[in-house]
Amino acid sequence: MKLDFYKSLIENNKKWVESKLDDDPDFFKKLEKGQQPPLLWIGCSDSRVPANEIIGAKPGEVFVHRNIANMVVHSDMNMLSVLDYAVNVLKIKHIIVCGHYGCGGVKAAMGSKSYGLADNWIRHIRDVYRQHQLELGEIKEETKLFDRFVEFNAIEQVYNLAKTSIVQNAWERGQDLYLHGWVYGVGTGIVKDLDVNFSCNSQLEEFYKLGIL
Repeated sequence: MKLDFYKSLIENNKKWVESKLDDDPDFFKKLEKGQQPPLLWIGCSDSRVPANEIIGAKPGEVFVHRNIANMVVHSDMNMLSVLDYAVNVLKIKHIIVCGHYGCGGVKAAMGSKSYGLADNWIRHIRDVYRQHQLELGEIKEETKLFDRFVEFNAIEQVYNLAKTSIVQNAWERGQDLYLHGWVYGVGTGIVKDLDVNFSCNSQLEEFYKLGIL
């Protein structure tokens, strides 16, 4: 019985392959030729937030990086490696940082409970609260506070992307690259455009502009 779930995954894969081949006999042969996705999605690891399904994308159309609370941390070599490959090899055109309401990582950052090793990651989320504590401190209703914190977190990660040398170098070369911030409603399925967008170095504060070589 313990292996029933595992075995069902194998069976589901077979059914999925059959359905894809029924729709397009060359489906997997096309994928085998390579990928040219126009979009890098930086999202939360939450199992309820599947990038492809949310935007109706097919395999091969979205390059994906996920972590707890959709963070862009400048010392995270995993994220930086994905970003570098997406921008400099795949030449993606858009990067979306997508948070989601009800995010467990953001919720953890609102409290004082220790989660062991994850505390080091959650600290980066708490830094976002510190940056926006004047507005967040005025919100008395917990659900509204939670939702606004989620939004601010996604917004700050877009700013963090724009501050990276990878993105700034791409803009300096004249590469078309657009950064966006979204929040996804798990209870509605609807994405909210946070209206935070970057497309060139001139949009950055002078303090964060790098001396491009």
